[in-house]
Amino acid sequence: MVLLLMPSLIDRETRTGTRSPRYGLLQQQLATLEQTEGGIDRFTRAYQTFGVQRRHDNSLVFYEWAPAAEALFLTGDFNGWDKFSHRYTKQPFGKWELVVPAKVDGSPGVEHGTKLKVVVHTEDGGLLYRISPWAKYVTREEKSTVYDWVHWDPPQPYTPTHPRPGKPRSLRIYECHVGIASPEGKVASYANFTANRKFNIRWFGDIGIVKFVEIPVSRHASLHNTSGYNCIQLMAVMEHAYYASFGYQITSFFAASSRYGTPEELKRLIDEAHSLGIVVLLDVVHSHASKNTDDGLNGFDGSDSCFFHAPPRGQHSQWDSRLFNYSRPTVGGVQDPGGDVWTPVCHTARPSPVAVGEANELTS
Repeated sequence: MVLLLMPSLIDRETRTGTRSPRYGLLQQQLATLEQTEGGIDRFTRAYQTFGVQRRHDNSLVFYEWAPAAEALFLTGDFNGWDKFSHRYTKQPFGKWELVVPAKVDGSPGVEHGTKLKVVVHTEDGGLLYRISPWAKYVTREEKSTVYDWVHWDPPQPYTPTHPRPGKPRSLRIYECHVGIASPEGKVASYANFTANRKFNIRWFGDIGIVKFVEIPVSRHASLHNTSGYNCIQLMAVMEHAYYASFGYQITSFFAASSRYGTPEELKRLIDEAHSLGIVVLLDVVHSHASKNTDDGLNGFDGSDSCFFHAPPRGQHSQWDSRLFNYSRPTVGGVQDPGGDVWTPVCHTARPSPVAVGEANELTS
């Protein structure tokens, strides 16, 4: 399938009788994925294995990749922040697993909304408090400078009521940022964006200035027709601690930004857009990773690499960020949260890959 999608990999063999070195690297990578991840299909669904997974009996499986760590522990509200009471068991290929059984009443041992941290015992004997790279929700207290991992598994998750619109003949995309989609001097929310869907996007003049024009409630259903737009592209949805980065220094690749609200409120926003026949695209930033350690992927296992190339190759001087080491199989799973994960989480909103070319240029 890969060769069908990328015929350039075999063009050289056709022209010269010799295969491109990249073809050999592809075969090596596929073989490695088969050995370490159980095959490419399972690899692309790593989010169903890593992080926190709730079983049918409400026991919780915590699964991480920290190849340089000496030991891993789970701490949080659920155990009074005891650093060592819940120890992960080491698995092959640098992976770690912890099973938290259900409570006596059958409810999960870690409740929805519980704050958590992974405690990493490093090779030099230190202890680090880290956020799981697979966290689905992270928040920051008003007076804090770093984010907290919050276990997100609501008893009554938002259930979409409208199907995704069919594929349009052509797209007229309005790129928007939830946080600045308000005339007020504050970071706006998913709820605000949803509630103010009655605002119509129109272009004025030849210079393309966008103005918000209120239209009657009775015309909601024809919003996408009156504006000329049939698609919105949401920027800066993946969690990023540095707001001014406009979503280009990601700290949590699987979490929708909490500064705008909860994952359920994002789902409702998308559902409302679908009710108007509007396609929703989400910016999925593949290449830019924040260099933050307390609330990002950087130094997760105590090493200077883990998910990234070791310095200086793993440092992006222009963006002041880290560069992924794609030769390490598990890295692709955490770095590539594309349609497989965001589609079910956000009710079939389509992912829109960003910075893919830069990833290839800087790390190949």
